[in-house]
Amino acid sequence: MQCNLNKTDRGIRLILGLALVGVGIYFRSWWGLLGVPLLVNAAMGVCGLYHVLGISTYKGKKP
Repeated sequence: MQCNLNKTDRGIRLILGLALVGVGIYFRSWWGLLGVPLLVNAAMGVCGLYHVLGISTYKGKKP
């Protein structure tokens, strides 16, 4: 898959993912696992849902 997330989108997902995981650890809840997909999206720069919907916020060169 091609990168379809810009820096801002990746940053927001990183912050929200870390917050969700942190809250899950703090409260010892499985709800913290909801942050893991956000962290994976931020690390890879790819969102599967964006791909399906044909959305891209990435403005760089496409290979």
